[in-house]
Amino acid sequence: MSERSQDRAPLAPVVEGRVGVVGLGLMGGSFAKAFHEAGLETYVWNRTRSTLEFALIESATGELTDDIIPTCELIVLTTYPEHLVSWLKEHARLVSPSTIVIDTAGVKRSVCTELWPLAREHGFSFVGCHPMAGTQFSGFAHSRASMFRKAPMVLCPDSEVDEIERLWTLDRLTALLEPVGFGSYTVASPAEHDEIIAYTSQLAHVVSNAYVKSPRALAHKGFSAGSYLDLTRVARLNAAMWAELFMDDADNLVKEIDALRAHLGAYADALREGDRDRLQELLAEGDRAKRKAEGR
Repeated sequence: MSERSQDRAPLAPVVEGRVGVVGLGLMGGSFAKAFHEAGLETYVWNRTRSTLEFALIESATGELTDDIIPTCELIVLTTYPEHLVSWLKEHARLVSPSTIVIDTAGVKRSVCTELWPLAREHGFSFVGCHPMAGTQFSGFAHSRASMFRKAPMVLCPDSEVDEIERLWTLDRLTALLEPVGFGSYTVASPAEHDEIIAYTSQLAHVVSNAYVKSPRALAHKGFSAGSYLDLTRVARLNAAMWAELFMDDADNLVKEIDALRAHLGAYADALREGDRDRLQELLAEGDRAKRKAEGR
């Protein structure tokens, strides 16, 4: 515990199992509903008052106010990276040393760089997290208690914390998250997370979003089936949120886009040149790559 955390005024005691959720979009709403459905005391905060009031009727115990924050055993930050960092900076003095704080942002370097030192300064634990689940829709109305059931969860614990304390924190965190129903946990560094997620998530959104810009998209009805639906599912997105995530991981995402452009160029060259053998080999390479990635 830091000297600063020892010097501050005593906080209200933590209530076992009490959870705070900051943000009531798709992610935050789903966390709140899962915890509430499991019978846990769930306190919520949201910038839009109307959404907060709706959640208080069906998905929460009460509002996450300054007097409730110190009593939460777990606090889940689910807003955009820039906002969740500023929220925790503003409220860090209220967080109990017994509390674990996590986020759900799709990037980890920008978040963990800011919040690991903040947590150490104030004596509580912060673990960068990324639930690998979601839909193409956004907002509290689309959230559901079952959103994360059997889904993978990536954990980025503070690398500067003592190893025993780090393992103890992760063990306690997974126990606290048990009501949410995650299927697996993967521990990674923020750099590892951001490098991989640029490929598995961000590139997929860029490709889907660019793909539907073809004028042929307007005429797809009657001519489209599973392939079109699969490739365009995530073209519908929250532009402000994804732009922030992409910019925070721009170095990794640009590498993936450049690599994809090179591969697409090879297909285009084979087609322009009428090189059927080359085209067939390119397609076979992709088939082999997919099978290898799936372990087949």
